[in-house]
Amino acid sequence: MTVNTDGLASSGRPRVSGSAVSATPAAASEAAAAHFASLLAFETDCWDVRDAMSRDAMDFVLLDVRSPELFAAGHVPGADNLPHGRINERNLATYPADTLFVVYCAGPHCNGADKAALRLARLGRPVKKMIGGITGWLDEGFELTTTS
Repeated sequence: MTVNTDGLASSGRPRVSGSAVSATPAAASEAAAAHFASLLAFETDCWDVRDAMSRDAMDFVLLDVRSPELFAAGHVPGADNLPHGRINERNLATYPADTLFVVYCAGPHCNGADKAALRLARLGRPVKKMIGGITGWLDEGFELTTTS
């Protein structure tokens, strides 16, 4: 950004000495590495799920944790439907204890996947959240499938 002699930035706005972005300093590199590595232990994204599907490398169970009606109207291909409120030992009995579950819901505006992940973790099950949910899946240009 260039500054004119009248004290205005080239955008015409008054010149400021910093931004809200830099007002809080960035974390040290070591702390940032630990933080982002931790996120990857809890989350995956739509692209990585789709990549695993395309390579027939689904070493996880994909759970759509929305209602059966929303699932029927459109869901990620290959997903099982288990609404987050119905996640319990009885409904998980057919899955081996070490099964990795990847959960998703409608999108970033929905905390159903977080509720599902919490239930699974409390039951001692490995779990990751597919960030973005249905919204993210569609944003990536991927198709949904329906059930009749």
